[in-house]
Amino acid sequence: MEKHYAVIGDPIEHSLSPGMHNAGYLALGIDAAYQRFQVEPSHLAEAVEGLCALGFSGWNVTLPHKETIIPFLDTLTPEAQRAGAVNTVKIHEGQRIGHNTDGDGFVRSVHGDLNGFKGKRAVLLGAGGAAKGIALALAAQGMHVHILNRTPEKATALVELVKKWGGMATSGEFAPGDWMEAVDLLVQTTSVGLRGEHFPFSMQGISDRALVVDIIFNPSETVFLQDAKKQGCRTLNGLGMLLYQGAYAWEFWLGGQAPIEAMQRGLKEQL
Repeated sequence: MEKHYAVIGDPIEHSLSPGMHNAGYLALGIDAAYQRFQVEPSHLAEAVEGLCALGFSGWNVTLPHKETIIPFLDTLTPEAQRAGAVNTVKIHEGQRIGHNTDGDGFVRSVHGDLNGFKGKRAVLLGAGGAAKGIALALAAQGMHVHILNRTPEKATALVELVKKWGGMATSGEFAPGDWMEAVDLLVQTTSVGLRGEHFPFSMQGISDRALVVDIIFNPSETVFLQDAKKQGCRTLNGLGMLLYQGAYAWEFWLGGQAPIEAMQRGLKEQL
């Protein structure tokens, strides 16, 4: 019997997840289909009920629902509990299980370019659902995480969360500063740039040894990344994170090893 999976978010038209997952199903001969659904925040509860009623086996969760979906789930994995955010839901024996693969997916996506984590300094721009998983994962790798957010209270709360789980974290003003000279990894986790808009502040003055990552993958190079590249920084978009968080979600849903190469081809074909 065909299994059904999806991704929900708002906006969602930019999502490449259906092509990635469907390519994986095809490669392994799995009878399954993956769709995307636009779900406005005011309709999240109805969407969760609808997916369950339609017999979906699981779904991914993207902006802006990673935190607000939690009250509509039955249980969380340790990864989702630590982050307080969910990007993957599985239906198992009637239970809605929330999981988070963002952090592990991000770490795997930058591992080769960063050349080690321990003792290095990461700066995260934003403190939302994606930032939570990434901050915890980087701290677990031994990085000091410095968090900048337009709402300072959210940055402070994320710092406390990282410290709660044994990591090193600080917060600061959402603006250029001394951090730019000492950063090894800069991660842009907000939705700014999805529609081609400029980031609120310039990358001028950032260390050229920094690896700069924007977790947005469509467009493939945001204005933020263009700015960082002009400063001599190495840059990555969010395609690698999308691939690996998707692979970990696949394994959470279906077991076994995700067909990484086929999923990667599915992504590239859409681009």
